[in-house]
Amino acid sequence: MLTKTYSAEVTGMNVVTVTIETHMSKGVLLHVSGLADTAVKESFDRIKAAISNIGGKIPSAELTVNLSPADIKKEGSGYDLPMAIGILGASEKIRTDMLGQYMMVGELGLDGSLRPVRGVLPLAIKARAEKFKGLIVPVENGREAAVVNNLDVYGMPSLVDVIKFFNGEKYEPIVVDTRKEFYENQSHFDLDYADVRGQENVKRALEIAAAGGHNVIMIGPPGSGKSMMAKRLPSILPPLTLSESLETTKVYSVAGKLSQGTSLLYQRPFRSPHHSISQVALVGGGVNPRPGEISLAHNGVLFCDELPEFSRSVLEVMRQPLEDRTITISRAKYSIEFPCSFMFVASMNPCPCGYYGDPTHHCVCTPGQIQRYLNKISGPLLDRIDIQCEIQAVPFAQLSQMKPGEPSATIRERVIKARQIQTERFGSLPLGESGGKGRIHCNAMMTERMLHEFAEPDAASLDMLRMAMERLKLSARAYSRILKVARTIADLAGSEKVESMHIAEAIGYRTLDRGDWAERGM
Repeated sequence: MLTKTYSAEVTGMNVVTVTIETHMSKGVLLHVSGLADTAVKESFDRIKAAISNIGGKIPSAELTVNLSPADIKKEGSGYDLPMAIGILGASEKIRTDMLGQYMMVGELGLDGSLRPVRGVLPLAIKARAEKFKGLIVPVENGREAAVVNNLDVYGMPSLVDVIKFFNGEKYEPIVVDTRKEFYENQSHFDLDYADVRGQENVKRALEIAAAGGHNVIMIGPPGSGKSMMAKRLPSILPPLTLSESLETTKVYSVAGKLSQGTSLLYQRPFRSPHHSISQVALVGGGVNPRPGEISLAHNGVLFCDELPEFSRSVLEVMRQPLEDRTITISRAKYSIEFPCSFMFVASMNPCPCGYYGDPTHHCVCTPGQIQRYLNKISGPLLDRIDIQCEIQAVPFAQLSQMKPGEPSATIRERVIKARQIQTERFGSLPLGESGGKGRIHCNAMMTERMLHEFAEPDAASLDMLRMAMERLKLSARAYSRILKVARTIADLAGSEKVESMHIAEAIGYRTLDRGDWAERGM
């Protein structure tokens, strides 16, 4: 007898429907075809034990299981459930009239329990697109899949429950009120800028960065609060939209990073990889390609503390994703694209000992050591960082003040207001205007043509820019970055035009572009 069950293969962010054809005839052999990896081929041992431990038995027969399309590699243990149901259907142990209406995925335990797998959210989206009536997943993956509307999602704890379902027993699909849960869980943050004493200039720079989606680097001595302020950045970023939340949740689902029982990510991600991270861990890839840290930071923040301590090759591989907001990983056997539209935030000391220019500590580094330390960050990478901000240690008088700083909620209101201005500005532009980057939603994503339209400096500002370009020896990319930051400063001020005072402040955020930085005090 021949039966067909359905599952899917998740490759990068793409999903391909897989048809599992099971044929039973006389004999005692098992054949698995369709470019299956070791985990898929081992599934028969798990299926055999699971069926035996729930009181069933696989008949002595020749089984042929084909995973179609056969030219796509099938990986992982998620095929256990559809293969088991296909075998039971082919051996006439369950009814087969509903098998074609449902997509299935799940790993089988030897006791017949269903265990969670990764990539369920994009699989659910594919099931709806392919007009399947429903999706059957392990109960731990149920809420993740139920985010997709117009699709019946059944979270099953065991193989026994799936058998009962196909034999006609009624089960209720999982229902998730996506919008209600999404909007109820966006406003709580454990960290707040009210805890930060002083550092008003740095808070201002981070507010500008949040308002325009700009990349930022902070340079200052140890203990000056760089990491403390970076970790609070998500509390002033505008809330995720529902579409952004779905995009980010898909990445986490594919990576297997979603907590059990989670339906959506409600807040912007904040990723802080250690400086010993490898290229593959940062950008993604591997034998079974997974998203890297830059994709896990999609629609959020990627924070690199002690930036010069990162490998030079690791830092340089970020240059293209910072520009294109996607990362394409090409290998001999595959080419996969992951989204990575993130705010890049970095911190670093001004020298190896950390105290160059600090009035309270003596720096023991030579000028050559300082220059070599700074040269670990290449010019092209610095060009892609819009805001370069110097930071000093907080004096005791400010540190000991009992009065809290400005709360994140107040700063966030200004940021949201500035983002709304940008949304109205770019909302009517067609997708093609973004140069392939998707919809423009913040100033940091503006193209060169948009700069001329929305951030054209007046005569006085142009003279100021010309002087800055000549004195600081700025590149054309740095020129564009200054205009983008100035446009954001103008938005925060509620100004329709970019004026000279906005340009002046934006130029002030090009600290590391100054050729004499390592030869002067901070």
